[in-house]
Amino acid sequence: MRCPYCGSLDTQVKDSRPTDDSASIRRRRVCPDCGGRFTTFERVQLRELTVVKRSGRRTVFDRDKLQTSIEVALRKRAVAPERIERMVNGIVRQLESSGEAEIASSAIGELVMEGLKALDDVAYVRFASVYKNFREARDFEEILGQLNADEEVGEAPAPSARADD
Repeated sequence: MRCPYCGSLDTQVKDSRPTDDSASIRRRRVCPDCGGRFTTFERVQLRELTVVKRSGRRTVFDRDKLQTSIEVALRKRAVAPERIERMVNGIVRQLESSGEAEIASSAIGELVMEGLKALDDVAYVRFASVYKNFREARDFEEILGQLNADEEVGEAPAPSARADD
C-alpha cells in the first residue's frame, strides 16, 4: 500500500480489526520511511462492475460515489451513519450478486430510491428531484402524492422503523 504522505511502497500494518458490521477490515498502517500513520479499509469485491450511463458511456462502478450521493440526499437528516453504511452495502451486494458485469445507471438509481424511501422520506424526495430531473413544482406534488398513497396502503415502513429511532 502506497503511503499517502511520501509515496513509499513499503508500508506496514500495525493493527487489523473488523468494522462494526463485519463487512470490511480496518487496517492501521505506518510508513517506515516518513513515520506517517493512516487507515485503510478492505472489502470483499465479488466482481468488477461497469456502470452504463444514459449516454451509453461506460465507467467503473465507484462505491464511494454511491455513498456520497446517498449522504448528500441525507444531509442534515437524523440518520445514523451505520444505517447509511448498511444501505450502501446492501445495494453493492445486490449489484454484485445480480450476475451482470454491466449495470445500467438507472438500475442503481432505482435501488437508491427504494433504499431511501425506506430510510427517510425527505431524502427520498431530495434524491428523486435530482435523479428524475424535476423541472416544476408539479413534479414534487406527484412524488409526494405517491408517498402519501403508499403510506395509506401500508407500503411505507412504520414510524418506529424510520431514521429517528
